[in-house]
Amino acid sequence: MAKKPPQEQIPLPEVLIFPARLLKAETTEKLLNRIYDDVPHVRHITVSGESLPATLNAGPGKGLPAEHPERRIIKVKGQEVELRLLVGRVFVEIDDIDNVDDSLARIESICNELLPFGFSLEVGRYSKFKPTVTDYKKCR
Repeated sequence: MAKKPPQEQIPLPEVLIFPARLLKAETTEKLLNRIYDDVPHVRHITVSGESLPATLNAGPGKGLPAEHPERRIIKVKGQEVELRLLVGRVFVEIDDIDNVDDSLARIESICNELLPFGFSLEVGRYSKFKPTVTDYKKCR
C-alpha cells in the first residue's frame, strides 16, 4: 500500500539575516540567544555557512584532526550545541504572518547592536515546507 503524502500546509514566513562577514562562534551564540529571548513568535532558527570539518579532507595532513578555534560547543537556549560551521546566514522562522513586522523590527535592533560591520534582512520562505517529487518517490 502506497504511503499518503502529508497534507499541504501554509508556508510560514522566514526572516533571512545575511551578515556582511562570517560570524565567529561567540557572535553566533549571542545572536541566537538574543533572538530567542527578545523576539516573540520565533518558531525555529536555522543557520548555514562555511563548514569546519573535524578532520582534514585533503592535503598532506589528510585524515588528521582539524583543530579550528571556531569549531566548538556553544549554549543556545540553555542547551549545548556543537557549532560545526562559520555562520554566514541565519533563517528565523516566525510562527504567524501577522507577527512578521514586529519581529523584523526587533531582529533589526538586535542585529544593529551585535553586527556593527553590516547585514541585510529579507522576508520570504527559504526552506522547503512540503515534500518535493523526489521526497515523495523516496517515501520520506
